[in-house]
Amino acid sequence: MREQISSASKVVVKVGSSSLTTPQGMIDVDRVDALVDVLAARRRTGAQIVLVSSGAIAAGLGPLGLSARPRDLATQQAAASVGQGVLVARYTSSFARYSLRVGQVLLTADDMMRRAHHANAQRTLARLLELGIVPIVNENDTVATDEIRFGDNDRLAALVAHLIHADALVLLSDVDALYDGPPSRSGSRRLAEIRGPEDLVGVELGKNGAAVGTGGMVTKVQAARIATGAGVPVVLTAAAHAAQALSGADVGTYFHPGGRHPGTRLLWLAHATTGRGRLHLDAGAVEAIVGRRKSLLPAGVTSVEGEFAAGDPVDLCGPQGLVVARGLVNFDAVEIPGLLGRSTRELASTLGPEYERELIHRDDIVILEAHN
Repeated sequence: MREQISSASKVVVKVGSSSLTTPQGMIDVDRVDALVDVLAARRRTGAQIVLVSSGAIAAGLGPLGLSARPRDLATQQAAASVGQGVLVARYTSSFARYSLRVGQVLLTADDMMRRAHHANAQRTLARLLELGIVPIVNENDTVATDEIRFGDNDRLAALVAHLIHADALVLLSDVDALYDGPPSRSGSRRLAEIRGPEDLVGVELGKNGAAVGTGGMVTKVQAARIATGAGVPVVLTAAAHAAQALSGADVGTYFHPGGRHPGTRLLWLAHATTGRGRLHLDAGAVEAIVGRRKSLLPAGVTSVEGEFAAGDPVDLCGPQGLVVARGLVNFDAVEIPGLLGRSTRELASTLGPEYERELIHRDDIVILEAHN
C-alpha cells in the first residue's frame, strides 16, 4: 500500500522544530537544505508539495539571545515574530537553488472554523499550487493564543492535507517510527503499519523530549488518525528518512487510510477548536442532533454556560453532562437565556423575524459523542 505515497500527486509534508534547528535555537542550514533537496526532487516528478513547517519560535531564540523556549506567551509570540522571518528567508534561499519559489501561509484554527475564512484559505492554497509555488504553512504563533499548544502543527498538517485534498501526508520528526514502547528501551519494536485503532492497543505513546519543539508521538498519532479518517494515507518517520518515505520505501510507520470523507470545515471544528461555552440539551434535543442530524432549536436547550459571541464554537452536552457535539452558534451568550424553551415562531412574533432561526444550523454541527 505504500505505493500510495510514491504515486501521490499532491503531498503535505510536516517537519518539526527539532529537525530544523540546532540545540541553541538557530536554524541549521544543512538540515534545511537536505530537506529541500528531497522536496525539490519530488517536485521534479510533477508532484505538488505543501510544507507545514514548525520552527518559527525555535528560530527566534538565537536572535533574541534566549537559551530555551520561553514559557510566557508574550515572549513566545515575540520569538515567533522574529523567527518566522528567519525561517521563511532560509526556505526562500534554499528552494531558489532549484528555481522554486515559496509562499508563506500563516493559519490559526479560527481562520479555518469560520466559513468565509476557511474558503479563502482553501482558494489561496489551491492558487499557490496552480502557480507552481511551494506553500510554507505554519501556525500563526505571533497572534495566536490557545493555538500555541502541544502538538499544533501535527494536527495542522493533517487538516491542511484534507483542506487541499492531498493524496498523502508525511510527518517528519526526530523519531524514525512509532514503536510499541520507548525506542530507547531494549525490546521495543517498530510498528511498520497501523491499520486501525486496534493496532494501537497497548502501545506506549511518550512525549518528545526535544527542547525546542512542542509535539510528541501522541500528537503525531492523533494527526494520523485525523488524516486517515479523511482518507489520506500517512507515513511517520525521521527527517533523515524523508526521501525513502516519499519513495514508498519500508521506513517509519505507515497508517492506512480509511473512514469517510467529512467536510473539511467540520473536520476543523472537531479537531482544531475547543468550545468557548456550553449548551445543555434535553434528551429530545440530543436525539434530534445525534440521531437525526437536525439543527438545534432554542426549545431543546435547558441552560447555557460561558461567554461567547455569535459564530463561536460551543460544546453541546446531554442531560448527563457529556459533550455529544460541537457547533457554531448563531447568537451571543447573553441573548440565549431569554430564548430557552421557546419555539422559533413564538420568538419571531415577540422579538422580531431575525429570531425565527435555529441556535445552530445542522450544517454547522459535528458529532463528538464517540469521543466520550
